[in-house]
Amino acid sequence: MPRLSADARHRIRFTVNGRVMETEAEPRALLSDVLRHDLALTGTHVGCEHGVCGACTIQIDGVPARSCLTLAVQADGADIRTVEALAPAPGRLSVLQDSFRRHHALQCGFCTAGILMSLDSYLRKHPNPSEGELRDYLGGHLCRCTGYVPIVAAALDAAKRLQEEPAHA
Repeated sequence: MPRLSADARHRIRFTVNGRVMETEAEPRALLSDVLRHDLALTGTHVGCEHGVCGACTIQIDGVPARSCLTLAVQADGADIRTVEALAPAPGRLSVLQDSFRRHHALQCGFCTAGILMSLDSYLRKHPNPSEGELRDYLGGHLCRCTGYVPIVAAALDAAKRLQEEPAHA
């Protein structure tokens, strides 16, 4: 990677939710800030800004990542998915989102986007998780409202539904 000037803006190009996008960012700009402020993708929330809470979780090249710990210039050339990409069409929810709705797995909703992005990736790789596996996996996300019981129930429900109806994934 070429040396970056600390005060100059650098052109970055990546695919976000299936669309190629270009923007400019300072080398110190966080990916979470570029997504929210420059690209108006406000579904990605910023909580602790230390990578602890998980609210800013997105997927970079299919892997969950904390966007508050990722510099925007590091994402140059990457394939990024945010929570806005989960719904299969306008006005429709994904199976995972619908399971969250059905199980009341959100209250204030602040942590929800990050949890959904993590679970979306996890359920693709682990289609039949146990409750214990889900609880361990969700240990990297902080939710102060739900107590995690409805979140785990929603994830188990989504896993079951995705196995029964793979066309809705």
